[in-house]
Amino acid sequence: MIHYYSTRDPHKSLVRFEEALLKGLAPDGGLYVPDRIPRLEPDLWQRANAIAEVGVAVLWEWLKDEIPLADLEPIVRDALNFPCPLVKLSDDLYVLELFHGPTLSFKDFGARTMARLMQYFLRKRGERRIILVATSGDTGSAVADGFAGQGNIEVVLLYPKGKVSDVQERQLITQRPGVRSFAVEGTFDDCQRMVKEAFVDPELAHLPLSSANSINIGRLLPQALYYLWAIGQLHARERKPVEEVNFCVPSGNLGNLMGGVLAALMGQPVHRFIAAHNDNHFFPDFLQGKAEAYQFHPTIATLSNAMDVGSPSNFERLYTLLGAEKLRRWVWGTTVSNEATLGRMKKTYEAYGYIACPHTAVGLEAQARYRQETGDPTPLISLACAHPAKFPDAVSRALGQEPLKEEALEILYSRPTQVETIGASLSALKSHLL
Repeated sequence: MIHYYSTRDPHKSLVRFEEALLKGLAPDGGLYVPDRIPRLEPDLWQRANAIAEVGVAVLWEWLKDEIPLADLEPIVRDALNFPCPLVKLSDDLYVLELFHGPTLSFKDFGARTMARLMQYFLRKRGERRIILVATSGDTGSAVADGFAGQGNIEVVLLYPKGKVSDVQERQLITQRPGVRSFAVEGTFDDCQRMVKEAFVDPELAHLPLSSANSINIGRLLPQALYYLWAIGQLHARERKPVEEVNFCVPSGNLGNLMGGVLAALMGQPVHRFIAAHNDNHFFPDFLQGKAEAYQFHPTIATLSNAMDVGSPSNFERLYTLLGAEKLRRWVWGTTVSNEATLGRMKKTYEAYGYIACPHTAVGLEAQARYRQETGDPTPLISLACAHPAKFPDAVSRALGQEPLKEEALEILYSRPTQVETIGASLSALKSHLL
């Protein structure tokens, strides 16, 4: 059986996946990491016809001692019931489109799978949970959509007021059963701090709190799946085995990169990860030796707002599992300004006719810099994190035109909304939770 321990526990006390999933954050404030990572045969992802097929096979290797296969399969197939295409831009550059889920963001993979896994365990236990989630843009809507209507779960959603796009905010505040939304007068880091403080506050200890951010290990395992699926698609497209590949990962809280690292540790042949950050520059600074571990910075607002994270939580996981030396050897990082983001959106459209959202463009700019600096010819897959229709203002600025309308977004504006504004303090949140 695979067990999990806290990044802050020197004794590495072990818990089952069920406990790690339902707690979210360890009692000492640390993040759960696996005590071992299964090595998988490439056939598990190279011969799959759909990402749900990869999901069943891979998650079974992680969860076989806790969930019967007959129960796991419908959970995964219901969660991952949307496409995840690999788009070829040039001979050695591909884009993996992760935005075809219900909220048009890569966060749908983790949120939908996690919601169904939590509901499975809670029903067995006859328990309920209050999911506290902080979002810088896309996480919250994916969690709200994925968890809405799950009978044993209520969602409390925090987002920084005025620091998400209009479309993202509409997704966050649309009324859903079992979901409450709060606009926090502060930054994403304030929202994240409030969530972490709530978990360890004695006055809230009687509440059944859990998390759905990428601080929860249940979010990360499903995110590893699309890395494996991408290799399978590339293998089928090129009609030959793919020896190695590079992945470019638009990065904020580093959960997406953590999912990729888990996939690589399971046996996927990854030569190098490129961590593509906006002006929130801690992790690239660390990778380049300009900053020590945990020397975080205040959050900077950018066009790629879902990546506006000054103190990324999953750095703690990456540092625990890999250490500084391996992180710096395996991951190359850079920061991309707003101006460079808009410029790359324009260049991508002119070169390939491809419209990228600002987050995706940060990745495409980073991979271009990586190629130029290193000369590395390894085939590269850059993750496309969100649908460009969610960022019409940025697309218009970059291309002089708006992206095509998406029905899923148009429907939002016919639905009622509900939101409350609160201060950036735990006391403000506690008054609502209690």
